[in-house]
Amino acid sequence: MRHESLPPDVVAEPPAGGDVAASSEPLPGGQSPATAPLIDRYGRRVSYIRLSITDRCDFRCNYCMAEEMEFLPRAQVLTLEECLRVTRTFVELGVSKVRITGGEPLVRHNVVWLLQRIACLPGLRELVLTTNGSQLERFAAELRAAGVRRINISLDTLQPARFRQITRVGDLAKVLRGLDAAQAAGFERLKLNTVMIRGVNDDELVDLLDFAVGRGIDISFIEQMPLGDVGHARDERFFGSDEALALLQTRHVLMPSAESSGGPARYWRIPGRQTRVGFISPHSHNFCDSCNRVRITARGELYPCLGNNGAVPLLPVLRAHPIDQQPLRAAIIQGMGIKARGHDFANQMDSPQVLRFMSMTGG
Repeated sequence: MRHESLPPDVVAEPPAGGDVAASSEPLPGGQSPATAPLIDRYGRRVSYIRLSITDRCDFRCNYCMAEEMEFLPRAQVLTLEECLRVTRTFVELGVSKVRITGGEPLVRHNVVWLLQRIACLPGLRELVLTTNGSQLERFAAELRAAGVRRINISLDTLQPARFRQITRVGDLAKVLRGLDAAQAAGFERLKLNTVMIRGVNDDELVDLLDFAVGRGIDISFIEQMPLGDVGHARDERFFGSDEALALLQTRHVLMPSAESSGGPARYWRIPGRQTRVGFISPHSHNFCDSCNRVRITARGELYPCLGNNGAVPLLPVLRAHPIDQQPLRAAIIQGMGIKARGHDFANQMDSPQVLRFMSMTGG
């Protein structure tokens, strides 16, 4: 019996902007789609996918969503079986790291079922998850038992009133109890993700670092990305990594580190402390030349680049070919042909060119 089924005649139409004509360009070395590894036109190998399993979230963070959101109907969302099938195919093609995202992934019914099965895929090195922390008090132990190795928890403030202002509906105390539960569950590493917003939380960056150090966990400071129309110009609220580093160095000695978690963060260390301090800097220190990631949205769109609109619709392929894996493999490999050289967020802060929200693409 299917774990979470849709009627067999429910087939989503390819989403707007999903034209893959550009993917017909030859792959590096003249390799055929049947045998080519996931290498894009610029020689970058994709070894990491970020899979959104829902566009829904129990928060409404004002830099991520509009206040009034319309979420996808169920028929247009990947079933958990389809999520597993997509992930398995990527792993068979050489992907070794999978991050489960949303929306908020832990609001998806039976998410642990999916995580247990992904964790068992041969060749997968690391299964990790990004969450807002609201459901961790309930799920932390189950996630660890399912095979999740690391968790990133979004936390932009330590002030309850400010937390409610940023998230519109969130309860900081609940998130902190979730962090307690995650630490008790014994994950290999926990990391806080803090989006830096001038005039909103830039006065708390040092406090957030002190909090992470006190807990012995990692923290990454993230430059805000211009995805979706959130009702205000982001350039006025942009706070860059260089300014943040200088601010943090007024309290702590920070030494550059060559460590990598397999993602875009560049890390610094505080001598004598366990905490790694990361900066994710899509504006000020563009990292596109070493990008090893692609994203799959909750409705099955393969986005090779977060900052561009080119996508390959996988959902129609999945439902048109429920048994034959070759069409799905071919569509994924073709997607490497439209992976852009890079994005240009710096010129999009006032007027985003990517109109989908971060919650739709996957954090």
